[in-house]
Amino acid sequence: MLKFHITNPYACSYLPDKLACSEVAMPEHLIDTQVYGQLIQAGFRRSGQYTYRPCCHYCQACISVRVNVQAFIPKRTQRRAWKRHQHLVIKQHPLHFQPAHYALYQRYQVGRHSGGGMDHDCLEQYQNFLLQSNVDSQLIEFYEQDHLRMVSIIDVLPDGFSSVYTFFDPDMVNASFGTYNILWQIEQCRELGLTYLYLGYWIKENHKMSYKSNFQPMEILIDGQWRPFDDRVSP
Repeated sequence: MLKFHITNPYACSYLPDKLACSEVAMPEHLIDTQVYGQLIQAGFRRSGQYTYRPCCHYCQACISVRVNVQAFIPKRTQRRAWKRHQHLVIKQHPLHFQPAHYALYQRYQVGRHSGGGMDHDCLEQYQNFLLQSNVDSQLIEFYEQDHLRMVSIIDVLPDGFSSVYTFFDPDMVNASFGTYNILWQIEQCRELGLTYLYLGYWIKENHKMSYKSNFQPMEILIDGQWRPFDDRVSP
């Protein structure tokens, strides 16, 4: 039987000068694909083998979001990003370690998230974060000729994909890798007859998460109910 406990307060990684608490599901070995599929519908998220959801008494800024992939209609800029990167060669694998992946991850953190803490992740932290999983997870490589441009980790769940994490070449300034990656995941869900792409948490005050609201129609989890994004309750 799963049990849940609340962590002690810790520094919030999303909003500066705030403390956060998480509700953690345990034991880890009982959280397989089916169980996690139920937990993610209730607002939980996976980081490695750690399954949690925010549980902050005085803050409800973190809101779970998902894209209804069957109803999704890309914007003009998204159609351009899709067309721009059609030449990428895509390879799907089980989770595994490759030095080239880790090197790209380090470059991405330094180039896009310098000072955020993850730019100093050691190899063990990288592996625990992205390569440990008890669910059906896949590692997707995106190549431009022989150059590795992007890596994405996804979980394949009964009703959709969960987008775990994506990192890409930060030096390709004219690229739209992040947008293309989400569009690719949406298209994969459609081909498999799945309904949702789970994008984790959206925080109104965090500009780095604003891109998620560009993929409409989106649903958000409020008071245990999934609602249309336009009907959101301001955090």
